Amino acid sequence: MPVLAGALLLQGCDKNNDQFYTTADGLTYKVYEKSDDGTYKNKGEIAADDSTGAKIGQVVTMQMSYQNAEDSVLFDSRTQTQPVMIPVMEPSFKGSLEQALMMLSPGDSGVFKVNADSLFAKTFAQPMPPFIKPGSQLTFFIKAEKVQSREQAMADQQKMMEEQMKEAQVHAEKQIKIDDEKIQEYIKTNNLQNVQKTESGVYYVINQPGKGPQANAGDQVSVHYKLSFLDGKEVENSRSNPMGNGDPFQFVLGQGRVIKGWDEAIQKLNKGSQATLLVPSPLAYGEQDRGPDMPANSILRFDVELVDVQKQ
Repeated sequence: MPVLAGALLLQGCDKNNDQFYTTADGLTYKVYEKSDDGTYKNKGEIAADDSTGAKIGQVVTMQMSYQNAEDSVLFDSRTQTQPVMIPVMEPSFKGSLEQALMMLSPGDSGVFKVNADSLFAKTFAQPMPPFIKPGSQLTFFIKAEKVQSREQAMADQQKMMEEQMKEAQVHAEKQIKIDDEKIQEYIKTNNLQNVQKTESGVYYVINQPGKGPQANAGDQVSVHYKLSFLDGKEVENSRSNPMGNGDPFQFVLGQGRVIKGWDEAIQKLNKGSQATLLVPSPLAYGEQDRGPDMPANSILRFDVELVDVQKQ
């Protein structure tokens, strides 16, 4: 897998000219440029005064992965929703990553070996993790998609974010219909009574009405909860959570500090209410995969008690 991760960034490269070169400053590299026929060829040794690459002050938009001396992949941008954008700055040391970026033109791909000690001390400005050996090199695989001014890069980033939001909205509209059918089946199977539904699609049952004030947006509320999946698997319980000392969870309602389903459904309750909330995934954590305890598109059940409502 680590070898494949780097190879995917350099698909179509000319394997007959796969030589590494080293600059006078100690940066080991090989840079490929795209030919008219779509293949990549090693550009060979790049002159120290070559000015065709990215310049200080510009921003390189790229796909990037890097691995340690044992070929373990430490980062791969293709697992993210958008490529990496890195501004080109003055080199922080001889043989630096900044120098690597300055060798790349739009469309180029490169492999660079950078001293790990200097990279963490002078570029990342943080201690080197234990899984990287002192004195070793990190290998970077970079495919430069664009080289732009900061203003152009910021405009591109804004456009990408807007496109992602539109895509997420389309997915959410489809997913909430799928989840709604599953929740209705769950309600029928478990014979839940007096089920109500919020405007956005959270189903809720008030098992015990409260006698205190109703919670509204802007109020600080305290909520005890048990979180589980529809199959009954319990994920979290505020009463037994050592991180919270067993206290109810406090937050300001309607401020986006919790999942959308909570911000909406808790406003249907009075202080002292005990209720069951069935939250479709787009109103919970959506497409986020939060590990084995919270897969993507998880429908959530919360058994809640609105302990307190403090009007602000």
